[in-house]
Amino acid sequence: MTSQHLSDTSEFKLLLEGFNQLHVRSASYTPTQNGYSPLQRPIREHLKYGVINLDKTAGPSSHEVVAWIRRILEVEKTGHSGTLDPGVTGCLLVCLDRATRLVKSQQLMGKEYVCVLQFKDLAALKDEDARKAFSACLQQALATLRCAQLQLPPKEGCAVKRQLRVREIYTLDLLEFNFKTGQAVLRASCQAGTYMRTLCVHIGLLVGHEAYMLELRRVRSGELTEKTNMVTLHDVLDSFWCWKNLGDESYLRKVVMPLEYLLKSYKRIFVKDSSINALTYGAPLHIQGVLRYDPRISIGDTVVLVSTKGEAVALGTATMGAQDIMGVSRGIVSKVKRVIMDRDLYDRQWGLGPTALLKKQLIKNGQLDKYGGINKDTPKEWVERFQNTEEFLKTAGNTCGNSTEGANTKDADGRQRGLKK
Repeated sequence: MTSQHLSDTSEFKLLLEGFNQLHVRSASYTPTQNGYSPLQRPIREHLKYGVINLDKTAGPSSHEVVAWIRRILEVEKTGHSGTLDPGVTGCLLVCLDRATRLVKSQQLMGKEYVCVLQFKDLAALKDEDARKAFSACLQQALATLRCAQLQLPPKEGCAVKRQLRVREIYTLDLLEFNFKTGQAVLRASCQAGTYMRTLCVHIGLLVGHEAYMLELRRVRSGELTEKTNMVTLHDVLDSFWCWKNLGDESYLRKVVMPLEYLLKSYKRIFVKDSSINALTYGAPLHIQGVLRYDPRISIGDTVVLVSTKGEAVALGTATMGAQDIMGVSRGIVSKVKRVIMDRDLYDRQWGLGPTALLKKQLIKNGQLDKYGGINKDTPKEWVERFQNTEEFLKTAGNTCGNSTEGANTKDADGRQRGLKK
């Protein structure tokens, strides 16, 4: 890939978006034919790594909807990003097969709701002054509740244990209010696990009039909103029928999105093809496997490890900041937190060095046990190579800053000790 191609990445999609704005760690690597671009996966792979932004209707529970989709699409596993009560409508993120590995992280992401709030006993507010005073009180109550607060889940229809917990309301706005009906329309952006029914009760307590939630719709779940390819259960059923009976997969590809849509807000590290298979087995990412990285990365950040084709390989925890990645020549950049990609989709490039090949041969000959451990038939040279500390330090270099050859030091009890010659 030349610099001319990288000068404009406006047509790059999903995790490849803004590729030219990432810092370059290494410009040389050997691309392979393994893997697929997220938008060009075979249809079976597309379903395996797919997510659906479903417009849930009032009536069925979230678990029922997820079970229906599993049977319709004939997939092994499905999961959702946060329970919606039976009477609630809106965004329900459904993950399929491998994408279910992202369910936990998506459940913790923020949500946004539009709520219809019903006040009681507003008939007494007939004169203009009383209504103005109530409107001002309502605005003040909404401003007061834009903060972290204690919530107790409601008694009815509660899917979790009823105990006090802290939940934060990021934004809370009044969209519409009608004095005749006593109804208000609110829009709230909040932390995952917030109960809007409890919030409505709190609003009523602050304004001095009993209130309860009349209707609720989720308009955003994590990265997905109502405008992000939202579909219905009818779309799911019809699209799968078109593919199975007519061989037309275009409709199904519009209904099911690649899981990479969920990871666009994460900080990214692009890795070499030779590192990918080791990562899918849980190995940490070393500096030699990094191609490009986000300049905003700090130690402890959750990052997404991405292939050069734009596939999500795994979620990881950064063990180096962006400045460290540029400055060091060896070390671990990220530890794998959650593997997304299937194993062996990319060719295995680890365990091919001379020491690894010799170890495999010794295991095959019975000179090491099946786990690579030493037994009675192990050659003396192999035993000494890994058990003779002094010889190892001479060969590999002594990296222990507190010890030098022949130096005498004191133990905690004051006794002298020294390294044997």
